[in-house]
Order: sequence, then structure tokens, then C-alpha cells
Amino acid sequence: IMNALALIQVGLILLCTTIVSSLQCSHHPLQQRKVIENSLKLLDKMGEKFPQQCLREKMSFRFPKQVLKPRQKEIVKVAIEEIFQHIFYIFSKNLTLAAWDGTALEQFQNGLYQQIEQLEACVIKKKTLYFQSKANRLKLKKYFKKIDCFLKDKQHNLCSWEIGRAEMRRCLQLIDKVIRKL
Repeated sequence: IMNALALIQVGLILLCTTIVSSLQCSHHPLQQRKVIENSLKLLDKMGEKFPQQCLREKMSFRFPKQVLKPRQKEIVKVAIEEIFQHIFYIFSKNLTLAAWDGTALEQFQNGLYQQIEQLEACVIKKKTLYFQSKANRLKLKKYFKKIDCFLKDKQHNLCSWEIGRAEMRRCLQLIDKVIRKL
């Protein structure tokens, strides 16, 4: 009897979790836009205006826009989740020379992490569809690897971080445009 009761409790918890996460997913584009808006504000708050001395070091990374253009909304959400994971990875190491506001940076990282968690709950079934399109995943990986290598080559100096921050801003703005169309 005790095992049956425990199973019923686990079943109810799973049912409630599924209902709650599916409710979160249905409101997701609006919530995502707010998070991106907040992330953009935090990126601005983290540092000053783009330093003049860094202008000559500017670099073009060329975001692979086709990654955000699949016909299925769910696949776009999976791509967005992966982009957030890459951004989180980049903004979680070697930040000592960035000279940014620590509180804003931490809030930015926390917001990304929460967004990744929520997206994972919404798109878990759709990942198989997305992983079938390896070309898009490779393009994303290549793009973020280019940014990561740039930061490493410049020894994570102030200018490289400012260029990286500007690129992440562009990246988030592209995602915002896509979410508005979803």
C-alpha cells in the first residue's frame, strides 16, 4: 500500500510539473522578450560606452542568421536555447580584465541560466528534430568558437571583452526580432 501511495504522489507531482511547464511554455515568447530586454539593459549596465581605443580592434563574427529561420517555431526555440547556452559559457570565464559592474554581470548570467532552464523544459521533445539539422548546430558552434578564440587570442583583455559584449548585444537583438515574429 505504501509503494502505491508513493507512486500516486510521484505521478501527481509529475502531472503538476508538466502542467506548470506547459503553461510557462505557452506564455514563453512574451516572457522571453522581457528577459532579452532585461539582458540588453544589463549588458549596457555592465560597462560604459564602447571604448574608443577598442575601435581599431573591431571584428566581424557574422552571426549565422539562417539558424533562426526554420519553419517550425519549436526548432527556433531549441536554437535560441543553444545560443543562450553559448552566451552563458562565454560570459562565465576569464572575466577579470573585463572591468564590468559585477552585480549587473551576475544578474545577466542568472537571467541567461533561468532562460536556459525554462527553454529546456519547453523543448525537450523537439531537440531530436533540431539535432537532425546538424548543419545549423555546426554553424552556431563555429560562430561562438570564433568569439571564444578571439577572446583567448587577445588574452581576454578589456577590448576583446567589449567587442564580445557588443557582439552578444547584436545576437540578443536578432533573437528578439525572431521572437517578435513567433
